[in-house]
Amino acid sequence: MTEAMKDPLPLSDPDALPRAFGAGPPSAFAPPRPWKRRVQIAGWVVAALLALLMILIAWLAVTAPMSRSLKPIAPPSISLMSADGHLIARRGAIIDKPVTVAALPKHVPQAFMAIEDRRFYDHWGVDPRGIARAAWHNLWSSGSSQGGSTITQQLAKGVFLSSDRTFGRKAREALIAFWLEAWLTKDQILERYLSNVYFGDNVYGLRAASLHYFNRQPERLTIPQAAMLAGLLKAPSRLAPTTNLKGARDRAALVTQAMVEAGYITKAERDALPPARLNVHEAPDPTSGTYFADWVLPQARDRAGAVYGAQNVATTLDWRIQRLAEAAIRRAPLGKAQAALVAMKPDGSVVAMVGGRNYGESAFNRAVQAKRQPGSTFKLFVYLAAFRAGMTPDDFIEDTPITTGSYRPANHGGKYRGRITLRQAFAASSNVAAVRLTQKVGVDNVIKVARDLGVTAPLTEDLSLALGTSEIPLVELTEAYAAVAAGAYPVLAHGLPPEEQGWFDRLMSRQKHFSDDQLEMIRDLLSSAANRGTGSAAALRTSTFGKTGTTQDSRDAIFVGYAGGLVTAVWIGNDDNTPLPGGAAGGGVPARIWRTFMAGAINEPVEDAPEESRDSDLVNAIANVATEAGLGNMSVGLDTEGVTVNIGGGQLRLPIDQPQGPPPGVPGPQPGAPQPGAPPPRVIVPAGPGTTDQQP
Repeated sequence: MTEAMKDPLPLSDPDALPRAFGAGPPSAFAPPRPWKRRVQIAGWVVAALLALLMILIAWLAVTAPMSRSLKPIAPPSISLMSADGHLIARRGAIIDKPVTVAALPKHVPQAFMAIEDRRFYDHWGVDPRGIARAAWHNLWSSGSSQGGSTITQQLAKGVFLSSDRTFGRKAREALIAFWLEAWLTKDQILERYLSNVYFGDNVYGLRAASLHYFNRQPERLTIPQAAMLAGLLKAPSRLAPTTNLKGARDRAALVTQAMVEAGYITKAERDALPPARLNVHEAPDPTSGTYFADWVLPQARDRAGAVYGAQNVATTLDWRIQRLAEAAIRRAPLGKAQAALVAMKPDGSVVAMVGGRNYGESAFNRAVQAKRQPGSTFKLFVYLAAFRAGMTPDDFIEDTPITTGSYRPANHGGKYRGRITLRQAFAASSNVAAVRLTQKVGVDNVIKVARDLGVTAPLTEDLSLALGTSEIPLVELTEAYAAVAAGAYPVLAHGLPPEEQGWFDRLMSRQKHFSDDQLEMIRDLLSSAANRGTGSAAALRTSTFGKTGTTQDSRDAIFVGYAGGLVTAVWIGNDDNTPLPGGAAGGGVPARIWRTFMAGAINEPVEDAPEESRDSDLVNAIANVATEAGLGNMSVGLDTEGVTVNIGGGQLRLPIDQPQGPPPGVPGPQPGAPQPGAPPPRVIVPAGPGTTDQQP
């Protein structure tokens, strides 16, 4: 009997789970193991990364200046451009012949390698160990930070790339560093680096720097001199020994310590080194410039970095407004006096600057470098301190002679108004009222307000401070008034557009704001002074705010104020500090210069200014006459109505009347004869028992 045949492929696996309807036939292949799946995914990721890397390298090869990196380096030059695209000035660099490493004393390149790149001869352009060391130091150090860039990277960054801080620029920097290492020897890279790096004072290259700071060739540099030059590379403009010798020497000490740590010199050799002494050799500036260009150029160089070739640096200057400023100064009746003007927006962006009558004759910038007494413009801080103390413009103050104490200033012209409001005192620029306010609120509080508003100059700590006897640069005075225009302080004058700040920098540099009441009150006073007080010659159709200032004997005359979103200060005076002729005052020529300039700057039609009133000009001047004698305090004042002599508590008034022309046919008075109808001089003596006002 035949057995039934068995099917070699059973229809189903008794252990298999039932399949869902519509799932299709079972696969003939075994399912992949989990670890193989992971390897497969990892391979795809690596392939994708390699593809991205190849794309990145191709992009860098196209965008990075690879071919230019091996060519001779173009000398740096900076073109300063106005905000509207006009060329202000073009400045070249102080350069000299390249150096050769083999000809230098060994301690010269060692000083640079010790502080910048100790493993220069051991890496291939990028030093991972140096990057890790710098990162570790920066993580745990609360002081100075370290950089991980090699000398090759610095050469690539400074010479062949822009100074922007982006990932793309860093990637191109690394690629160029590898390229330089492949095509140049280490000595050639070091020679290019030393021959082109920036050393401050517009000096590029080791040879030029050696001649500039020490007046010797780099082949003769000592260890202290080489260490000082190497130390400058961290912050060339800030550490330049011509302006910061202590900072440069402190940095040089760090360099020599690094040389000890690198094994280039011993500690005993370092301890025996004397500090480097300067022997500055000034080279003539290769191009001419302007007052604004001279002021902003150091900032522009720092902003541009040590990038070679021609660069355009945008500034805040407005070409049209600058030309208006120059024209206003040029056309003013200055005689032989000098003048300065600063105009800025309320945020501190300087749009015009004139530092003197003629840059070609004198490049001294009186708007920034000169420190002169601000006169009554300083009263801004006095009245702000009073408002902080709770006073208001409607509070009263005595405008009467000061007869006690060792400091007894007088109102110029001898005019006293008795008991007046703070608004009236500010508009009339009363000296005695300002001194009484300072005495009431305290000198320290007045100084505190000045510091809050950006004044950094030394300030006298006595009552004379109220009358502006401390010397302040005109630009700082403008910053203070800009703070009132902005409603926030401090305002810092700047000639370059602000760089974008990180959140921490923004947090640390936040401005403080005036209270609404204080801002309204001080603006009320500035409006009164500019429209109805001593500064009325500056008044525009637009709301005008400002203050006059005149120093003793009319040595300085100032008007500073704002209108139409522009803050401007004008100063006139003599460089030798001699008095201005004719009793010039802040309400005269400076106010008229201000008005002419501002009307054009804010596009307001210029009307004929009112006739100059010598009384309104002179009432603002400082007359610090305090003669200790048997008669007491004495002061003399002159105005259009006559002469006033204050002696102790009494006053002698000698009026001057304007004569009327005689009617036709009537002969005029003879010389020396009294004028018809003119009152005789009045003598006012101190009131006492049995005494009254008398007329002789």
